[in-house]
Amino acid sequence: MNGVTIGQAAAFVGVTVKTVRHYHKLGLVREPERDGSGYRRYGSAELLRLVQARTLAAAGVPLAEIGSLLDADPALFAAALADVERQLTDRIEELIARRDTLHRLADGDRALLPDRAVVLLERMSGLGFPAEEVAATREGWVLARALVPEGFDDFLTHVEHALDDPRFVALSKRAIEATAWEPDDPRLAELATAIADHFLANPAHLRIVTGLQARTDAAARYHLIAHHGEEQGSAAARGVALVEARLRAAGVHIPRPDGR
Repeated sequence: MNGVTIGQAAAFVGVTVKTVRHYHKLGLVREPERDGSGYRRYGSAELLRLVQARTLAAAGVPLAEIGSLLDADPALFAAALADVERQLTDRIEELIARRDTLHRLADGDRALLPDRAVVLLERMSGLGFPAEEVAATREGWVLARALVPEGFDDFLTHVEHALDDPRFVALSKRAIEATAWEPDDPRLAELATAIADHFLANPAHLRIVTGLQARTDAAARYHLIAHHGEEQGSAAARGVALVEARLRAAGVHIPRPDGR
């Protein structure tokens, strides 16, 4: 009658009988021999091993590594624990990042865009840009950040400066109004010339157009961003095409759909 049953051992250690049997299966704890009554009796040595295994498992040590840890000498045990601690730290940082993303999801903008971009979108609303245009700009920026991440921060800087210019803001609002015009409206050519001339006279503002040109697949990425949300043959599409043509004529590199 020396020792306790598996049920008692599990209760004393604070695990389930199923867990004890799993430890046996993995070789973490030796399974005692049966006594004369057919019961397996757990003595102090087995209970100590169970406590050690449970403690390491609760600390986040993978079960596959617990056996070697329990059998290691003090120096190896300390080194192995340090390695486990590093792994846990990495997991904690990853979980914190995921938690922060969940918090940002409460604000759809901040889940996909940096705070600088969200502030600029709010600023556009304050400057009187229509809500639909702000929403379209948000979508375009999410796409731009994904396709050309290396240039997005500088792009935001150029937008920040441009929004300080009343002329740029006025032309942008006029371009929004023009999306309701007919594609053959002669005012489109006049507006496109005015916008292109403004960009040419303000190189920093021109970077809004040229700054999101990726190193690879430049033409494809540029057109996905610059022409996002356009309907083929619309006034908006024709207006953008006219501005691009005017800039190309002035020597500015704007990728063409054919990649040239």
